[in-house]
Amino acid sequence: MLLQSAYPVIVTERMAECRDFYVRHFGFAVAFESTWFTYLQSTSEHPAAIAFMTPDHPSTPPGPERFNGEGMFLTLQVADAAAEFERLQRSGASIAYALADEPWGQRRFGVRDPSGMWVDVVEQTEPAAGFWDPYMPAR
Repeated sequence: MLLQSAYPVIVTERMAECRDFYVRHFGFAVAFESTWFTYLQSTSEHPAAIAFMTPDHPSTPPGPERFNGEGMFLTLQVADAAAEFERLQRSGASIAYALADEPWGQRRFGVRDPSGMWVDVVEQTEPAAGFWDPYMPAR
């Protein structure tokens, strides 16, 4: 398979609020928008995309229900999580998980988008000595 693209589609009644959230707080741009589907792309050098779809359009695939905020999260990897944390606080974003240095090698914080999606903003750091040892397969 030769993929051309891969992105999550979040089924939500809060499509416009989600669009505004990602555009305002994370610099995404609207690449396509209709009354029932919005596709956003990152404006950074590393491409990323996310889409939102209303639950009542006939083209919705069978099966997906409205997203309820459980069982999935979105990771946005950044160069400086502390700077992004400060920027989001200044912009009025509601921080759900304060900036923390994690022993597995991440500095991160979390927010929830209007659909309930957990957005984990992470910077890769050095893990604590030996942290990963018990989790690695035996060789």
